Amino acid sequence: MPSQPSSPPALDVPADLAAPVFDRRRAWLVTALIVTFMIVNFADKSVLGLAADPIMDELGISHSAYGLISSSYSILFSLSGLVVGFFSARVSSRVLLFVMCLVWGLAQLPVLIVTAVPALVVGRVLLGAAEGPATPMSMHALYKWFPVGRRGLPSALQISGAALGTLIAAPVVTWLITQFGWRSAFAALAVTSLVWSAVWWFVGRDGPYDQPAARVPARTGGPVRVPAEPGGSVRVPAETEGPVRVPYRRLLLSGTVIGSVTSAFGASWAMALSQAWLPSYLKNELTMSPGTAAAVLSAVSALSFVLLLALSPAVDRLTRRGVSLRLSGGVPQGLAVACAGVAMAVFPFVGPLPVRLALIAVAFAVHSIAFPLHYMTAAAVVPASQRGALFGIVAATGTLPGLLAPSLTGRLLDTAPSAGAGYAQSFALAAVVMITCGAVAVCCIRPARDAARLGAFRGRPEPVSPDPVR
Repeated sequence: MPSQPSSPPALDVPADLAAPVFDRRRAWLVTALIVTFMIVNFADKSVLGLAADPIMDELGISHSAYGLISSSYSILFSLSGLVVGFFSARVSSRVLLFVMCLVWGLAQLPVLIVTAVPALVVGRVLLGAAEGPATPMSMHALYKWFPVGRRGLPSALQISGAALGTLIAAPVVTWLITQFGWRSAFAALAVTSLVWSAVWWFVGRDGPYDQPAARVPARTGGPVRVPAEPGGSVRVPAETEGPVRVPYRRLLLSGTVIGSVTSAFGASWAMALSQAWLPSYLKNELTMSPGTAAAVLSAVSALSFVLLLALSPAVDRLTRRGVSLRLSGGVPQGLAVACAGVAMAVFPFVGPLPVRLALIAVAFAVHSIAFPLHYMTAAAVVPASQRGALFGIVAATGTLPGLLAPSLTGRLLDTAPSAGAGYAQSFALAAVVMITCGAVAVCCIRPARDAARLGAFRGRPEPVSPDPVR
């Protein structure tokens, strides 16, 4: 493959353009709240899959009908992520996240009032509309508290909220369903969402690393000197800042954004299957008890958590050492999605249960590292003033599998000769999607080249403040 253009010379940030002081304590407090926000998000999202069997039994609905109910979550998911992304430059992240989580709690209520398919659909549509912007807007809020070169670990923790959400929700929600009925899980999640909203309203704030472009003098950019340790400095790629504004058409047609969206699409396909159908597959095809199935789901989530915590900080370290973001972030996310796709294709046909469970873990966990990395690679080519909107677009297109995968799987289960054959066909389809998406991401993600083409280095880079902490 052709090599990327070399980075512009390093630029030391002068005193007259001093960066905001990095408030470590507040930044990590906000990070903890945002991680909790993501845990609640994915617990809300996964409750329907964990309660699939008792809901289908009580309401007497088919696999296809359940698949449509599950897919209804995504009807407004992508659209709301797109719309809210464009409002993010005008509305405080504090307000956006507060309103989103408040609606999550309200969305759990319809099925508690009327136990019927329409109530389930209404609740899932409302929940999807409120959760569509959750990941991109919480990542945007997080970036306001951390300068370039310090975002790897916070990004990994934010995305790991998904793994933690499943890790915690699977046993807890399963226990609630088993002991008190499936409605108790919906009620508990409603209360949890409302409590988080109240805490965030009084504690959450917007960070200093998102100054309006008009306040920042234009300056030739490039990598900046970032203090990695007291007394030292390293070169990291600059995020676009300043009065630069790139037409969205050019941003969306850049290879890096296309590759980032594609990797998220493939990873989201696996995630949608995991949330909607993996619990049922473990219980019905592998004849696991609810508790054992919950333990397997928790183990898969634990693997995702470990991978996220290990990889994203490593990307920061490699970036500070001068490794291109294409090699440190673009290639790994594409390979992760493709490798998970290969495991997805193989595991239904493997006999020994331990080997099958290991492949299931690879198929439903390894793809997760694409989520923080695709935000990092996309952010490398976009001006900060347009970051929230672009994140909304990336999330809207990358999460479309949530609308497609559950309903297609339900249809395959109802039309295949057996449930096992239907699952095998569904996982094979997922494998084709994921391997293709992974290959496209590896080939297309070239942040340095695309940033140069978009004129992304014409704005002043966002500097990283040194410690001490205020």
